[in-house]
Amino acid sequence: MMSPLTGAAERAQLAMMLEVCAFPKPGNVDRCHDYSDTTLEHFLASAILARPALEEAAAGKGRIGEIIGHAVKQTNVHKGGNTHFGAFILLIPLVYGGGINGAVQAVAKTDVSDAVAFYKAFALTNVRMNKTDEIDVNDPKALDMLRDRNMTLYDVMQHSAPNDMVAREWVNGFILTRRGADLLHQIGPGREAIVEMFLTLLATEPDTFVIKKHGRAVAEEVLHKAREVLDGKKVLETLDAEFIAAGINPGSLADITIAAIYVALSEGWEWDS
Repeated sequence: MMSPLTGAAERAQLAMMLEVCAFPKPGNVDRCHDYSDTTLEHFLASAILARPALEEAAAGKGRIGEIIGHAVKQTNVHKGGNTHFGAFILLIPLVYGGGINGAVQAVAKTDVSDAVAFYKAFALTNVRMNKTDEIDVNDPKALDMLRDRNMTLYDVMQHSAPNDMVAREWVNGFILTRRGADLLHQIGPGREAIVEMFLTLLATEPDTFVIKKHGRAVAEEVLHKAREVLDGKKVLETLDAEFIAAGINPGSLADITIAAIYVALSEGWEWDS
């Protein structure tokens, strides 16, 4: 059982570590599978390197957009590329606000300076975007557009929400984060619960990173195959191998899984029982 003295920053780091070590999470990096350019060690390094930004968020001071930017810069020092950008979008408000209710209030108070800081951080990553996105992070005019329209970071997330389930969490009250945490409590203690929770979300929610990379039809097929595993019609390890071979990695749900683990840990869920 985690000590009651364990702080929010430690819980966030632990959530990042537990998610990437959980095995098997179909198609994603875990303790038994690396990508050619991103390994388990890169994810673990980022969990360690993000500590200053997480402590900054835990103090409840500063701007959320800037703290997300700090987390990106602190972890952008290895050769594994972006590992946790989406997770930071969720974790920073959750840590800052002391949970889901506080996070909802905190994101509603963001302003245009948060949006500008976020976009500057975004430019440091290689996060996949929709080609039709009007506010393109790679367009130098994007920052001027944010300022001209006085768009807050919440407005940016609202703009992105239809095509990005991580952004959607900001505008729907972290609903999948809440559902994931509830699933962990429901399934019970132990690290195996993380895989079951991830698979359950995968079987019900089309992953928007998969949609951006492979199209909606593939994302719907992913959902169907995850359901087959839950129904006992398909072996989880077989599905994992299929996704890896096809380059299908449900990264958005991995980010939401991290946020859900953080919330569950904060509520007393035990990973090592």
